[in-house]
Amino acid sequence: MTEAPVTLALRSRRVVTGGAAGPAAVHVNVVGGVITAVTAWDDVPPGVPLVDAGDDVIMPGLVDSHVHINEPGRTAWEGFTTATRAAAAGGVTTLVDMPLNSIPPTITVDAFQQKREAAAGKCWVDVGFWGGAVPANARNAGELRRLVDAGVRGFKCFMVDSGVPEFGWVGEPELRAAMREIADSGSVLLAHAELSGPIEAAHASTLGLDPRSYASYVRSRPREAEDLAIALLVDLCRETRARVHVVHLSSSGALDLLRRARDEGLPLTAETTPHYLHFAAEDIPDGATPYKCAPPIRERENREKLWAALGEGLVSMVVSDHSPCTPALKLLEAGDFAAAWGGIASLQLGLPVIWTDARRRGHSFADLAEWMCAAPARLAQLDRKGSIAVGMDADLVIWDPDAEVSIAPAMIEHRHKVTPYAGETLHGAVRATYLRGRRVYDGGQYAERPEGRLVLGALGGAA
Repeated sequence: MTEAPVTLALRSRRVVTGGAAGPAAVHVNVVGGVITAVTAWDDVPPGVPLVDAGDDVIMPGLVDSHVHINEPGRTAWEGFTTATRAAAAGGVTTLVDMPLNSIPPTITVDAFQQKREAAAGKCWVDVGFWGGAVPANARNAGELRRLVDAGVRGFKCFMVDSGVPEFGWVGEPELRAAMREIADSGSVLLAHAELSGPIEAAHASTLGLDPRSYASYVRSRPREAEDLAIALLVDLCRETRARVHVVHLSSSGALDLLRRARDEGLPLTAETTPHYLHFAAEDIPDGATPYKCAPPIRERENREKLWAALGEGLVSMVVSDHSPCTPALKLLEAGDFAAAWGGIASLQLGLPVIWTDARRRGHSFADLAEWMCAAPARLAQLDRKGSIAVGMDADLVIWDPDAEVSIAPAMIEHRHKVTPYAGETLHGAVRATYLRGRRVYDGGQYAERPEGRLVLGALGGAA
């Protein structure tokens, strides 16, 4: 790829800006990395280098606020180089790394420094970081604030066993203490919302059943576990006024709780994921452990209710929850859902997965940009990310919404190629990805070196 010019214009008949898609030209100062103007399609001064995307969509670069990169400590699962290259190939220009499953997890300032050192110089897109809220730092007054001051965007917690011993789960006393400090710091709590009581009861009822049965796995993680956890989060949000965000919502049973919280004006939001919106439990074969995640992929009627909630704005965003592992941990030959690692690899694939299903339901390019760009940027307080407007970072993706994409191992940039989307044909091919005005991905080719920055500034800041 050649060196980017100082100024650049990109235009298309379908530029997503201001809540709609239409003809426009986006003007970029490449040195500053910002959008300087959005004009009429034909308003490009002579001599300005022009990228004419024709009828391809120009959209803000996706912001994926739920990615497990796992480096340092479990880099064999994923790493900053492979994850961010996959992001660029999928039109994602900013991602926010989860505090687990790296070792050490991002629960102290020292661990955060190790994470930053591991990421330095390896990132093809911009990367921010969530911290973790665990029993030790939730009880230690000031520890969460120190992490905010060091640059984390907020805090992830588990309300049930996380699956890794170094990241403990929090009960109601620790949650309350953490949320009070988070409210004072102006950050946000991201909660894996499942309670152990209903899960333990369900496990007892599934003892002796075939561990290869997907139906048995779904029974072992009932909707009640999510619904009761979200009810507790609503109560504590009301009490502390902390910003709360429910990650990877799978249970439609919690939607009325979220609706009442919204109507009450509580600062509580929720996300869902491509796999909950695309797959249905009835279609998952027994022994097909690439589909395992927690909470589980639920039934078709549940999926349709999640789509309705997304259309209503009750669920505000779609992010990947990219949670890969080594193929051996998926127990592909044994097909044991009880013992296999739970997590789905999909960082590169979110745009075509969601567009394929969204267009069937009458949703627009602007809907996609809200769910996958603007809303995740707001969650992580990235004020210069997520939309095409003057002064915003010139993070852009050019993609063809009509082109078919066949999901095969050869096109996947994740460290490992195990994904439940393998073999599917989707719609929506990424043609090029621009990071702060510089082309970092173009039809399978990458820039000569990583251009990504670490997003570390004060909350509300940019990279």
